[in-house]
Amino acid sequence: MSKLTGWWKDRSSAGKVELYTRWSFHTFVAIEAFMILLGLAPTGGGTVAAWLALPLLAQIALCGVVSSRTLDWVVGTRAERPVWLMVAMLAVTAGTSVAVMALRASGTVTDDSFAPTLVINLVGFATGSLTLGLPKVRHMALVTPCATVFTVGAGLAVGLHVAVAVAYGIGVVFAGLLMALACGFSAWLLRIVHELDRARDLQAQLAVAEERLRFGRDLHDVMGRNLAVIALKSELAVQLARRERPEAVDQMIEVQRIARESQREVRDVVRGYREADLAVELEGARGVLSAAGMDCRVEFATAARTLPGEVQSALGWVVREATTNVLRHGDARSCLIRLTAQRPSGTVTLLVENDGVPEAPAGPPGSGLAGLRERLAAVDGTLLAGPAGGGRFRLRAEVPLDTRRTEVRA
Repeated sequence: MSKLTGWWKDRSSAGKVELYTRWSFHTFVAIEAFMILLGLAPTGGGTVAAWLALPLLAQIALCGVVSSRTLDWVVGTRAERPVWLMVAMLAVTAGTSVAVMALRASGTVTDDSFAPTLVINLVGFATGSLTLGLPKVRHMALVTPCATVFTVGAGLAVGLHVAVAVAYGIGVVFAGLLMALACGFSAWLLRIVHELDRARDLQAQLAVAEERLRFGRDLHDVMGRNLAVIALKSELAVQLARRERPEAVDQMIEVQRIARESQREVRDVVRGYREADLAVELEGARGVLSAAGMDCRVEFATAARTLPGEVQSALGWVVREATTNVLRHGDARSCLIRLTAQRPSGTVTLLVENDGVPEAPAGPPGSGLAGLRERLAAVDGTLLAGPAGGGRFRLRAEVPLDTRRTEVRA
């Protein structure tokens, strides 16, 4: 049982819904097979059962395959609908249903439950499998009426009494509506869940892309003007050198000065990018995780802004990496981020804890935590990360405070 539970917990919400839906349709196939065997029981396993066994088994198999392939199309793992399989399923269903009603009309089978049980189950389950593969609701709404009209018309064509044929149609209405509603709702729910899952992944990617664009804009603003001036002054120096004018040396000295100034400004941009404001990073994590549909609680005191710059930078990177991991790994529904400063012991502690963590990692360990440990080591900090029990993951970073620098900063 533990193995099955872990196998279930390792899946995302979309994966769980998809797995549940698929096994529901596998169960439908088993139910249809049981009902058809129940319908064949009155024949006593004679010649009629032997002749009907092959098309009935083919219809059951086609319903199962069509449902599975159509679910692949619904979730996007298959590009095209299994149209030819759907056509084959309808053809086998129609032919077998007509044959069963013809056997009842000719008196070959006298049991009153034989034909209704087989026909209603054949048409009802085929209606559900077909509904899965229809993209529009108005098309789904036409499946059951068309199946009912076909059943009544086929019954009359093979010689059934009008009342009997109508009774078949009423049975198909109830079975068809039940299966069509169940299958149509399942397909809709599966699409929505997968769209939400893709949207959450896209949100994390957009957050990273936005940060890269911000850095690119800052770098462009710093370097664009300086590079243009360097290009102009270099061209002027070339022209002056060709004329053997002494001013060419002055122009190249100016180019050298601008280049050094540009180098300093680039360092400032990179330093500002790396040395993030810790309070801003905490609020940003709250916004991103809340937008992803999580219950995110962020607790920190105003003292976070008075920490030394190198401590804020290191802990800011911890917040960034932890937020990214919460978004990309597991299926978190709640997250706690707490920053506390313990003055007597002279340490600042950052705690990030979330639920929805699979028991076994989906892939090999990444380098994010190792990079954080290196950044924290630069300020004599430590990082502990691992499962906290109950499907929760806890990340704890501690950095000793330099009392003298902290008091000067405050």
